[in-house]
Amino acid sequence: MVWTFIKTTLLIGILTGILFAIAYLLGLSPIVALGFAAFMNFIIYWFSDSFVLRMGGARRVTEDEAPRVYAALRRLSAASGTNMPKVALVNNQIPNAFATGRSPNNATVAVHTGLLSTVNDDELEAVLAHELTHVRNWDTLTSTLAATVAGAITYIAQWGWLFGGVYGYGGSGSRDRQGNIISLLLMMVLAPLAAMLVQLAVSRTREYSADEGGAKLSGKPQALASALQKIEAWTKHKPSQNNPALASLYIINPFHRSFVAELFSTHPATEKRVARLERIATSMGYGSYYTH
Repeated sequence: MVWTFIKTTLLIGILTGILFAIAYLLGLSPIVALGFAAFMNFIIYWFSDSFVLRMGGARRVTEDEAPRVYAALRRLSAASGTNMPKVALVNNQIPNAFATGRSPNNATVAVHTGLLSTVNDDELEAVLAHELTHVRNWDTLTSTLAATVAGAITYIAQWGWLFGGVYGYGGSGSRDRQGNIISLLLMMVLAPLAAMLVQLAVSRTREYSADEGGAKLSGKPQALASALQKIEAWTKHKPSQNNPALASLYIINPFHRSFVAELFSTHPATEKRVARLERIATSMGYGSYYTH
């Protein structure tokens, strides 16, 4: 919890600096730019989960709409002694899942419809146990803020180009306008880079921790390993077209991954996660893991 607070503070600090710089480049005075950054921080902190669900195309649903998800989460929540999170569905054939929310008492677990048609009940429960572990470990606070910050920076950079580059906002003369356009071009390049660096605040080790916690909570390490392999196979075959700012939230990164992108990935290699789950299964007395 202490480390989560530190990372959250660092994220907010980085966000403040980036938003201040962007606002200043758009021609706002330092005081107005600082006020803009503070206002954005407030909005992002309190409404980050709603932003993430919107970016991911998720909608909250009732038990009638997702009975398998509700049943599994109800069992897991009771076993872990945590509050039942809200449930959301994403109408997407690519199997995946993620959790969001600024605290365990204000969390939502979102499941792709493709996951429900790809995994069996044991695998689904193991995946949801993984996500619930993220919630219990307060991982969702950092990852939700990181995803929202990355998305916000990208959108603001695009707005800056539209309103600054096209309409010449912030400059009265041709020289001012040229300088402003150069600044905006730099912002278009640097802002997404800054967003990527912000996402590095999300450690790869949290996935190992959630895998272990999910395996022990569900009692199904082999099912989790099997589900990870199924999701990985799908993402290699058909990478997602959703907002890449959400990469750190998913149980497996669903976006196209080049060699350079792998170096900055927020997720360990699936093969390493499966091998680790095999050792966990053995330690829990399940014997050697096998794929099927």
